[in-house]
Amino acid sequence: MDHREGVIPVDSAAVLAALRAVRDPDLHKDIVTLGFVKDLRVEGGHVSFTIELTTPACPVKDAMQEQARQAVAAVPGVTRVDVTMTAAVRTAHNPASQQAPVPGVKNVIAVGAGKGGVGKTTVAVNLAVALARLGSRVGIVDGDIYGPNVPIMLGIEGPLLAEGEKILPPERYGLKAVSMGFLANDDSPVIWRGPMLHSVIRQFFHDVKWGELDYLVIDMPPGTGDVALSLSQTVPVAGAIVVTTPQAVSLADSRRAVRMYQKLNIPVLGLVENMSYFACPSCGHESDIFGRGGGERVAGEMQVPFLGRIPIYEPIRSGGDSGSPLVTLEPESPAARAFTAVAEQTAAQVSIASYPKPVIPLTPAQ
Repeated sequence: MDHREGVIPVDSAAVLAALRAVRDPDLHKDIVTLGFVKDLRVEGGHVSFTIELTTPACPVKDAMQEQARQAVAAVPGVTRVDVTMTAAVRTAHNPASQQAPVPGVKNVIAVGAGKGGVGKTTVAVNLAVALARLGSRVGIVDGDIYGPNVPIMLGIEGPLLAEGEKILPPERYGLKAVSMGFLANDDSPVIWRGPMLHSVIRQFFHDVKWGELDYLVIDMPPGTGDVALSLSQTVPVAGAIVVTTPQAVSLADSRRAVRMYQKLNIPVLGLVENMSYFACPSCGHESDIFGRGGGERVAGEMQVPFLGRIPIYEPIRSGGDSGSPLVTLEPESPAARAFTAVAEQTAAQVSIASYPKPVIPLTPAQ
């Protein structure tokens, strides 16, 4: 501390007290209580510290950094503030799951839909790539055994390689990926019964050398079938995302998908409304071709988070067909930003789930 005349000594306790004004909007606690503040150093009027968030995909990272800087700058005697932002993804807490985790994998996220044709794989691939672009370590499993399209959308061709008894997943766009599409010919159908599906799903988790991953995204087959049951019996799942479109038929099926995951003790992280509207590239006018707002309404009715809307945009389709996900093809386009926002909201929901809710003990009746 500097006790020279006219210089106000800065106490670390005063700095921490100031930082208690900075709250995480999802966890509803201040960053000091949450243990986010690391490596606090006070040298004269110079204060430096690190804020370690629960995900690099935090949607309020920049705002939190600036709020912390301003809070500490207001402490008497502080002349300079340096704030470093880092992240360490935590594992979501699912007390209902009794399955052993995949070594090195922190969070398994299922992306499903109540029916086909809603763009589920497109959402899963762009979500995974967006999480990787935001700084997370990400893998993707193509769980749609009968219609494996992830290799096409990522532009990856097989065959799979092995290291000892482990499969080495190929990498593209910062993702590690595994798919039945790497094992079967392009035009050969997969005709399997339930037990065979369970076996390959288990292999995709436990016989693949995933390494250290923050998120492992699973592109689920459409509907409510064997793969979802196998998933719940194989690994602890952080949560599921249900993809819908605004049409009444899709929304009805999405309700069933939400109920299925809840019955399997898989938390629902939220709903995504895909093909939400069409924005004219020439004039910017938005047309609600399939209706609009149904996904958010259903999410509210079922008391699950609404993660965002994805517009109809032709490069989403053409990029998927050519192996170039939109978030890499046109990262600054409104549609790519919508995918990124969904990724940020997903990461936020996983972070919330990583802090188990306190159990309130029952008090005996008076």
